[in-house]
Amino acid sequence: MTKRNVVHIEIPTRNHQESIKFYGELFGWKTEYFPDMHYTTWEADEHPGGGFSDAKPGEILIHINSDDIEADLKKAKSLGATIVREKTEIPNIGWWGVFKDPTGNQIALYTALNPNQS
Repeated sequence: MTKRNVVHIEIPTRNHQESIKFYGELFGWKTEYFPDMHYTTWEADEHPGGGFSDAKPGEILIHINSDDIEADLKKAKSLGATIVREKTEIPNIGWWGVFKDPTGNQIALYTALNPNQS
């Protein structure tokens, strides 16, 4: 069974290049920009890593490891959550889904294509 660790953190940005420069200089994070997805990943020395998303500033999104995204989304819904994104493939990487908890926080669930990478 998955340990339910935080495996990815998305920090919203209005400008990817500005965030790359800021966090690179501040923390020394390595970054990679994916123009086809308009998404930038960042990597710290220790896990978890994350990315810069185009979400509304202030809405940081954490991704939790999941062995069964569909089952976890179903359980979250039974506990009062709202499903924001059903299980969706991230090509060549894995799958994710998102729910909004009863207080309004969005949490993502993640399953790696290669479980040894999560």
